[in-house]
Amino acid sequence: MSPSKKETQITQLHGAGGELMGELLEWLILPRLDFAQDKNLGAIGLSALDDGATIALPEEAEGKLVLTTDSHVVQPIFFPGGDIGRLAAAGTINDLSVMGARPIALTLAAIIEEGFPFADLERIIDSFASAIEEVDVPVVCGDTKVMPAGDVDGILLNTTGLGIAKRAISDAGLRPGDRVLLTGTIGDHGMALLAAREEFNLSTTLESDVAPIWPMLAPLFESDEGESIHAMKDPTRGGLAAALNEMARKSTTCIEIVESAIPMRDPVRGLSELLGISPLEVANEGKAIVVVAPEAADETLRLLREHPLGADAAIVGIVTDEYPGRVILDTEVGGRRFLDMPLGDPVPRIC
Repeated sequence: MSPSKKETQITQLHGAGGELMGELLEWLILPRLDFAQDKNLGAIGLSALDDGATIALPEEAEGKLVLTTDSHVVQPIFFPGGDIGRLAAAGTINDLSVMGARPIALTLAAIIEEGFPFADLERIIDSFASAIEEVDVPVVCGDTKVMPAGDVDGILLNTTGLGIAKRAISDAGLRPGDRVLLTGTIGDHGMALLAAREEFNLSTTLESDVAPIWPMLAPLFESDEGESIHAMKDPTRGGLAAALNEMARKSTTCIEIVESAIPMRDPVRGLSELLGISPLEVANEGKAIVVVAPEAADETLRLLREHPLGADAAIVGIVTDEYPGRVILDTEVGGRRFLDMPLGDPVPRIC
């Protein structure tokens, strides 16, 4: 049963565990997310509304279970190219993907501010559902809480993802001589959100790159090059600079990146110059860093470029032992400098 015409916003009763909460789940959330039973994941799934879910692992499953969790607090909630719903789904799927794990199940918890419009909630859940269907992974359980007006800024989403990896990939497996690949242009997500914020009031053609990347990465693990992948990471908060520094520190190797080889859209470059924010330090939500053995670099690049999400993939650097734990940037003007870990995210509340 849907709400009456007078009810257009979330009330605290919608999170109180009573009849109104049951109605909210029944008419708005379950119809959009409940395809878990079709996946043969177990007898107790989302529609059962139990305290948990059972998951029957696929018969062909080999390797290790990979578990990840994340919370999403983006501002604005709706932005060019996506919204918090698509962001939450893609972000969790991508964390599994860069560990070499095929996503098999997700959870979704929503913390909603009293007064939040039903229409916006519908739009967010539809967007979340669309993203998970791109990867054919169901939501198996979830939770809803409503907070008094002013205690939460609109809506927060928390997700957990479960995947299966035949060979789990770490972000610390780099070896001297490895090649560093980027699966596409950087800075799209962070700069698109920045441009969309009211305080800047900027008009651009930028759109977020938010997308589930498993369909792009899966062929790598099905090919002979799969064993040559030594490390992967998605450059989200802190962008490319933070991700590379984390990888270098963990592996005690040096990563040398060629600035001119980094794929970047002209609007990203222009806006970053206008605002004085480095595009290397802002979040991406549909890209991955892939580090492979040198002999596999060209074939890995070819496989990535076969998928639309990897059309702009490029080899951007090499792993050395020159300065263990550091990242070097070979600049476009012929210089050479350290690319340091950002002190913080220059664009807060971005993912």
